[in-house]
Amino acid sequence: MTEEMLKDAAPTLTFEPFAEEKAETLAVQEPAPAVEAPVFDESSLTPEEKKMVDDFSAQIDLANTNLVLQFGSGAQKKIADFSETALANVRTKDLGEVGDVLSSVVTQLKSFDVDEEEKGIMGFFKRGANKVTALRAKYEKAEGNINQISTVLENHQVQLMKDAAMLDKMYEMNKVYFKELSMYILAGKKKLADVQANELPALVEKASKTGLPEDAQAANDLANLCNRFEKKIHDLELTRMISIQMAPQIRLVQGNDTLMSEKIQSTLVNTIPLWKSQMVLALGVAHSQQAAAAQHAVTDMTNELLKKNAETLKMATIETAKESERGIVDIETLTHTNEMLISTLDEVLQIQQDGRTRRKDAEAELGRIETQLKQKLLEIRN
Repeated sequence: MTEEMLKDAAPTLTFEPFAEEKAETLAVQEPAPAVEAPVFDESSLTPEEKKMVDDFSAQIDLANTNLVLQFGSGAQKKIADFSETALANVRTKDLGEVGDVLSSVVTQLKSFDVDEEEKGIMGFFKRGANKVTALRAKYEKAEGNINQISTVLENHQVQLMKDAAMLDKMYEMNKVYFKELSMYILAGKKKLADVQANELPALVEKASKTGLPEDAQAANDLANLCNRFEKKIHDLELTRMISIQMAPQIRLVQGNDTLMSEKIQSTLVNTIPLWKSQMVLALGVAHSQQAAAAQHAVTDMTNELLKKNAETLKMATIETAKESERGIVDIETLTHTNEMLISTLDEVLQIQQDGRTRRKDAEAELGRIETQLKQKLLEIRN
């Protein structure tokens, strides 16, 4: 509809705005309170537009009820249709969804936490690998969600840019409609001023001179026609006020679209790439921390191994030195052996001595036994 309206984007003045429609019977309007309307600067019109106003003003016939009724109605309808178009544009716009998408970006960024509690050095190889794997998994998940959100944001940005361009066209259309209404009002006021300054005083003067009822009625009828036409001009001024208010409203909506588009652009070209860079740095730091932890553990184990080896070497060296300085047979062993030998010899000598003593005693006993036996035998013989 906006494209169709742009085709006639030039002010025109006509007495038959709805020539294709059937004229309707209209009731006489009640007088409306006067409202001060913005003064239109006639100098803003081109010479052709000024001539159009003057020619149109000369053709206005206040006695033509249908003409007065239709005066400026075409421009009023354009403003009404234009307002509906602007309203439809606002209704179909869902900037809240864009805000939700931007909030989801923040949520995704917050979900990526690179800080993990340190739990010591033992088992660092397994924990380090798990930490890097967990970071990478978080990054891949968050990156996938961010990429989907980026696509949604890009689509919204394209739509917002289209809306901004359309609002520019609407703004220019509104300027045309405003000028057209102003030209109707200017032509009407010129005609009204001419009638009130010339025709109406002439009729009033004629009625005063003649005193005829029909002359007085003619003057009264023209005064009523002037009053009705003045109300019509007032209605057009109210419509023009709507057009005046429409301009900042269009710019306000356009400004909101532009602001949101800029925020989306900032998110796409600044926030998300910066986040990805930081994630890469976080993974790099995690790798560095893992390597540092590994190096620290290896150094600790190397130091501990060197200490243990040094202690072992010390003990082995001392034992070797002791053994190298030790004789084949310890003096203590020789002393003990000698003592045992002496003791053995002493015991052998004692045994031998005891044997000799027992043998002497045995010889003596044998002699005694032999003597007794001999005596006994002698006694038997006798």
